[in-house]
Amino acid sequence: MNIKDVENLAELAKIDLNEDEKEQILKDMEGILGYVKIIESVETPTIVGVPTGVGINVWREDEVKPSIFSKDLILKQFPDSQDGFLKVKKIL
Repeated sequence: MNIKDVENLAELAKIDLNEDEKEQILKDMEGILGYVKIIESVETPTIVGVPTGVGINVWREDEVKPSIFSKDLILKQFPDSQDGFLKVKKIL
């Protein structure tokens, strides 16, 4: 990456940068790209039968659980209701 790349990015982003800002952004971008290269070089374990790059769902299965709330219970606890709907103050 070079100053010309930073200038092109600044133009695309529609921002004006002075020379010091361009140098600082170039330095920051080089640091970010170096960090990405480090991350890319990390070896990850492979699982037999699973192609590389394919994630495995380690989360629990979705289960439908009965709700402890019901529409009638909520309507009874709300201060004002009309025709099965909760009535609230008008906001303009």
